[in-house]
Amino acid sequence: QVQLVESGGGLVQAGGSLRLSCAASIRTFSRYAMGWFRQAPGKEREFVATISWSGGNTYYADSVKGRFTISRDNAKNTVYLQMNSLKPEDTAVYYCAADPTDGNPYHAPRFRREYDYWGQGTQVTVSS
Repeated sequence: QVQLVESGGGLVQAGGSLRLSCAASIRTFSRYAMGWFRQAPGKEREFVATISWSGGNTYYADSVKGRFTISRDNAKNTVYLQMNSLKPEDTAVYYCAADPTDGNPYHAPRFRREYDYWGQGTQVTVSS
């Protein structure tokens, strides 16, 4: 049974920072690519960032590039999303997702359909 639990969301002023964490109960976490997505009210869930199981490959949505950083600690079964210079348009529920890979250390999926497991989400609200 795979479980993903996000934490670290909250209310922050524009220009501030938050660090999201996603704790995974996956026996072979180090073989899963991990991603962050977000969904604002009335909008589709969209890709934010992804990281390969090795940590050697990352991708970001253009809207967050240069402000957000995804990282992982395979010893702690945890993936992180450091969010700096937050903007009101970053307000959304943030979800982490896990994709069991075929062993490719550079596989870092960017599409929702590639992920098998999802967390319940954590709310991030950025005030202007």
